Amino acid sequence: MRCVLWIQLCLLLVLNTRTAELTISSSCQSHCGKISIPYPFGIGNGCYLNEWYEVQCNHSTSRKFVPFLPKINREVVEINFPRPLNFLDEYYNLFGSIRIKTKITSMGCSGGDGENLEEVFNFTGSPFSIGEKNMLMAFGCNNKATLTNIDPKIVGCVSTCNITTVQLFPAVINCFDYQCCNASTPTEVGQVIGVKIESADGNKTRQGCNVAFLTDEHDQPSLWRNKTDPRKLHGGKYATIQLKWRVITTNLSFQESLGCPENFDSTRPCYCEWVADDELLFIRCACTYGYEGNPYIINGCKDFDECKQLKEDGRPEFCTNRGQTCQNIPGSYQCVVKKSKTFLIYIGVSIGLSLVIVSVGIWLYKYMKKYKRTNLKKKFFKRNGGILLQQQMVSREGHVEKTIVFSSKELEKATESFSLERVLGHGGQGTVFKGMLVDGRIVAVKKSKVVDEDKMEEFINEIVILSQINHRNIVKIFGCCLETEIPLLVYEFIPNSNLFELLHENLDDHSLMTWSLRLQIAVDTAGAVSYLHSAAGSPIYHRDIKSTNIMLDKNYRAKVSDFGTSRSVTTDHTHLTTVVTGTAGYVDPEYFQSSHFTDKSDVYSFGVVLVELYHWRKTCFFSTVSRKQNTSNLLHSCRKRKQTVGNY
Repeated sequence: MRCVLWIQLCLLLVLNTRTAELTISSSCQSHCGKISIPYPFGIGNGCYLNEWYEVQCNHSTSRKFVPFLPKINREVVEINFPRPLNFLDEYYNLFGSIRIKTKITSMGCSGGDGENLEEVFNFTGSPFSIGEKNMLMAFGCNNKATLTNIDPKIVGCVSTCNITTVQLFPAVINCFDYQCCNASTPTEVGQVIGVKIESADGNKTRQGCNVAFLTDEHDQPSLWRNKTDPRKLHGGKYATIQLKWRVITTNLSFQESLGCPENFDSTRPCYCEWVADDELLFIRCACTYGYEGNPYIINGCKDFDECKQLKEDGRPEFCTNRGQTCQNIPGSYQCVVKKSKTFLIYIGVSIGLSLVIVSVGIWLYKYMKKYKRTNLKKKFFKRNGGILLQQQMVSREGHVEKTIVFSSKELEKATESFSLERVLGHGGQGTVFKGMLVDGRIVAVKKSKVVDEDKMEEFINEIVILSQINHRNIVKIFGCCLETEIPLLVYEFIPNSNLFELLHENLDDHSLMTWSLRLQIAVDTAGAVSYLHSAAGSPIYHRDIKSTNIMLDKNYRAKVSDFGTSRSVTTDHTHLTTVVTGTAGYVDPEYFQSSHFTDKSDVYSFGVVLVELYHWRKTCFFSTVSRKQNTSNLLHSCRKRKQTVGNY
């Protein structure tokens, strides 16, 4: 029982250590002289799979390093892996190949070594077997060479110098001279074979030097040129034969560790199969077609570029048809139709012309859009009285600021394209936006709802007149913009709210409205009205004085604003006859009845504001006023709401 446990433990240790052998240490010697020594073969401890694959790198008599297999006592000439495998290949292609040196059998040749009439190769129990590429060769006269240990098969040939025999059997002679013969080795020879030499007549008579040997160089010119003389071949002492090799292992996880499937898959880099032979377990591996390298180490099979393969004349091996180019892909290649230079030039020119056409189209579109926008601005400028304003500016040069006219682009930039976040307030005449000019001035931009084109001349005159006003209690007008559909007016910006909001909406600010402040507001407003009526170049009637049009600056000083309905009169006129406009509660009753607006009408509206300052009560407000409305009804409605009325 104890012995069984020891055996199981040893097997586990073997399995674990074998898996680790699939990686090669970088310290392992990869060559001996000019010969490559790939894994599972190796030089030095830990560099080979097991003792069968140990290689010793020894000094030869010529002082060159030569590889040597001590287990079979043979010098190595070359080690190869199986060629890349495809689905048409047979299983025997999974063998690797190794070329070794062997002694030459001889008879009747002089030399201190004596005769060697038979050479036997026995590789029983090893991973090596005789390769199919070898051929039996015999040189000399009256020479019979046979292969032994291959029962029941009989293979051999006779080399003769009899001219008659040569003429009778010319097909069997493949030598340049007549003193040679050859015979192919049978398939699946196995691990044991021998080469025997004797006289062809059976009496062992000697007719000079005769040699026979197995070799894989039978198709090499180096064997034939000036070497058909048996004495020269005997002097070389050695020939090379090909052996097949595979891997002996007890590690059942060997294949899994390599990552090579047991069922052939052309998409995988490698393939392995297990073989049981004479109570030994072998594994044979090969790279699949399109890959090359070492299939016995992890990731040892690498994709190779078929497109770099050339024929003997230097031309590509693949994709040789006209117009094709080779493109490498993992494990294979593909032929791609190569586009001609003419086609590429055509594509390039087409793309270039397309880009030019598109660029010209975009430029024309932008140009036409800009042209239309410029013409539209000119149209608006002319319709909104721009020509008249220019004439007024020229006739009043020195009195009117030349910066009075703003472009639409300037005001769009100042108000962020009239953003809703810039809105200061809405009124009956339009919307007011906060803006900042390029010189840093903060302004209020008034965007009117509608402008009467028939009154455009009066509108321009009012702008010119108002631009001359310079009074600290009147909101200054900086200019206008006539390039838009409806003209824009630019005023001085007042940071605080108007008087109406302070009296009736911002109840928290009532503590500020002392008698002194209210009196100051009344005085400021009175000074502004007096200036408009008497001190301006031409008398100006405001026509809409009310608490919402009295702005308060940061020091709560009053500034009269909103001249949208204002009119100027000559000094020889005492009144204006117009359609009644204004705000209910502030309109002069006489003006309401007669449509004659005088300076006293502004004073009446100012009086209503004084009543608001005194009582802190709203006037009766209506959104519109028309001549057909009855004054008594207005008064009755206001008294019913218990509010202050305009004719208090």
